[in-house]
Amino acid sequence: MRRFSTIRNVHERTIEAPARAVGALLDRLSSPQDPIWPAPAWPPMRFDRPLGVGADGGHGFVRYRVTAYEPGRRVRFDFNPPMSGHHEFVIEPLGRDRCRVRHTLEVKRRGPMLVGWVLAVRWMHDTVLEELFDNVERATGTAPSPVRWSPWVRLLHRLMWDRADAGDLPTGARLARAAFEWTDYSDAYQMRMRPGMPRDPESWRGVLRGASFPVVGREGGEVLLGEDAGHLDFRASILVDDHQVTLGTVVRLHNRRGRLYWAAVKRVHPFMARTMLRRIHRRLAVTAPTAAERAQQAAASPTPHGS
Repeated sequence: MRRFSTIRNVHERTIEAPARAVGALLDRLSSPQDPIWPAPAWPPMRFDRPLGVGADGGHGFVRYRVTAYEPGRRVRFDFNPPMSGHHEFVIEPLGRDRCRVRHTLEVKRRGPMLVGWVLAVRWMHDTVLEELFDNVERATGTAPSPVRWSPWVRLLHRLMWDRADAGDLPTGARLARAAFEWTDYSDAYQMRMRPGMPRDPESWRGVLRGASFPVVGREGGEVLLGEDAGHLDFRASILVDDHQVTLGTVVRLHNRRGRLYWAAVKRVHPFMARTMLRRIHRRLAVTAPTAAERAQQAAASPTPHGS
């Protein structure tokens, strides 16, 4: 007979704002203009349809579906198998201009899953919820005392950050593709963009931290850096679109010295490229404006004529 332990975790905060105003924020949860979920520092909440009963999705590796939704008041998510349990947000009015936001998680776990909760998941879960409450306060005009990450949370965050995936040089990397008449080596590594991350490729030039390669071209969402030498020519392409950022490399070899040099370098190049892209991806996510700040900036921006 399997023994399960029920984990119950509750976070709540009193908000100095009407329940109706806070409920309107809750209704935008998981939308492209979500003002409260703490992305991009944490994986965004995404569903296969707008928030409502039947929507299926989750955040990161945690998968769930919406099983109850009372607009402006409550939303419940039931975890997908093999997990068993749910989590939900509830807004309780406390008067005309005050309310309480509560998040409750109940899940049955056993064995290694329980150990994982105790050692890692709980710490990140608690931080995500407190940051979400910070965003609720920001969005309703209150300046919160932002939650501080403990050293353990910082370590877990770094260790569990997304990895770069290898792929082909995208067709959109036109500058890289046209850099040389022939190419002796090329590769590309991609990572998914998260809400709030910069789309300007210039913001990503720090991926080559420690290297002073000059910019040799710019076009659309691509910036091309590189340098020519007697033994080889090197180009690094940074391509950014709404879905992913790509770090691509193209190399042209000139002579035996270049072939010997690149034979040694290419053994560590994939590891270094993945590591550099992952590092700046995380840094830009952690330092990006909060969801509430982005929503406020969007609301303050003038609407283009005719839109």
